[in-house]
Amino acid sequence: MMRHPHVWMGLLLWSLFGQAQAAWTVNMAPGATEVSHAVFDLHMTIFWICVIIGIVVFGAMFWSMVIHRRSTGQKAAHFHEHTWVEILWTVVPFLILVAMAIPATKTLIDIYDASDSDIDIQVTGYQWKWHYKYLGQDVEFFSNLATPAEQIHNKSPKDEHYLLEVDQPLVLPVGAKVRFLVTAADVIHSWWVPAFAVKRDAIPGFVNEAWTRVEKPGIYRGQCTELCGKDHGFMPVVVEVKSKADYDTWLGERKAEAAKLKELTSKEWTLEELVARGDKVYHTTCVACHQAEGQGLPPMFPALKGSKIATGPKEAHLGIVFHGKPGTAMAAFGKQLSEVDIAAVVTYERNAWGNNKGDMVTPKDVLALKQAEAQ
Repeated sequence: MMRHPHVWMGLLLWSLFGQAQAAWTVNMAPGATEVSHAVFDLHMTIFWICVIIGIVVFGAMFWSMVIHRRSTGQKAAHFHEHTWVEILWTVVPFLILVAMAIPATKTLIDIYDASDSDIDIQVTGYQWKWHYKYLGQDVEFFSNLATPAEQIHNKSPKDEHYLLEVDQPLVLPVGAKVRFLVTAADVIHSWWVPAFAVKRDAIPGFVNEAWTRVEKPGIYRGQCTELCGKDHGFMPVVVEVKSKADYDTWLGERKAEAAKLKELTSKEWTLEELVARGDKVYHTTCVACHQAEGQGLPPMFPALKGSKIATGPKEAHLGIVFHGKPGTAMAAFGKQLSEVDIAAVVTYERNAWGNNKGDMVTPKDVLALKQAEAQ
């Protein structure tokens, strides 16, 4: 055996090549929905039509070049036109296109037929997160990137789902037809889940429809696919598909949480409770622009540490968080956060990084501002 080391080398190379070939693919994935399967089948149908056309065309070319080469004494024919050849190369491509158009049209009709849905969900893109609202269910929430900052800044190893994990995934029941109403609150985004074969632009002032029916439980991931600002790459989509029973349990829990959150608005909060909650809200919602220590990214994102806003009158501070600042990157959070979370994050900013104002904004203050705005 030792006299033939090349045999062992060959076997080793073959083993490595086989493993690499098994792990490497360039084809589309079939997906997890009836639409994604239809798209995959259409893709494969068109692919094999193209393969057959390529074999016929290049086969005819190579056959002609070999059989009619000059070395065999062949002489080129001289003719200007041939009626039957021209008819043939017009009719054959036409028939091919018709054969391709029929299944393509059927698939497109299925893709855009969002009627008779079981669940309607409004998907709204924000810089840089997604908002999901279950229409008619009184359930809505934001889905934010959950990848730790240490991984993003290369201070710790990146895990398997780096930049593809969120704090609150969209939850769907298996087997239900779900209609998505996709829009945006600021700039153009794009909601994309490849396993569903769903990709819709989220455009301010417009609503685009899409739908899906997922066939098996699991977690499916996607991303924003429209360049929407500096944190475009930090805007993942995560969908968790549950069994019908588990989905009903989850929906009941979310409704209970929404009712509890309304009760918290009237609670008498302490400064310590608001600061603790505001810390979480800030590091979920505000940290990307104003940074972990409130130092900001001047000049676009000013520092909050020692700023006139965070150390000035609390009414002005609440107003800019609630309304945003036109002409700047500061978004309005009045419709994005609850009364409790707005009060908590303002209180946190006024008492963090050495600001130490010692005062607080309560959920009742935010509710009063909302009621004044509504009048």
